[in-house]
Amino acid sequence: MPDTTPDSRVRANAIQSQGHTASPDKDGCEPAACVQTAAPAGLRADSSPPLSDAELVQLRVRVIALENIVIALLAQSSERQLELAREMADHISPRPGFTTHPVTIHAAAEMNSLVRRAHAFRSGAYLPRDDAQTE
Repeated sequence: MPDTTPDSRVRANAIQSQGHTASPDKDGCEPAACVQTAAPAGLRADSSPPLSDAELVQLRVRVIALENIVIALLAQSSERQLELAREMADHISPRPGFTTHPVTIHAAAEMNSLVRRAHAFRSGAYLPRDDAQTE
């Protein structure tokens, strides 16, 4: 697996921008040809332009749609498959002695939430009530 640390990308971009031509490495690839092209001016090599408001809204819509599809699929899953989803959430949760990362903690909580919501959907808790207002 190639080294993808920020320092290695900076070095690789520096080599490419200087036009170094070295002998092929053990894979038969010349270093300048193996690295990604440099980012456009004003952008870091590891970033992309910020998303527009319309793109953010579209991304939110897609995430909501995917969450609901996952819930529907999990609602039809076996207990073993649901347990596997819970195990994956536990697997990505921080272990004792390791640094906690808020995004990972939140992701694990969301995974467990999807399983709980699927269980509620399966049991009929999500069925519309007669007194619910519709638009």
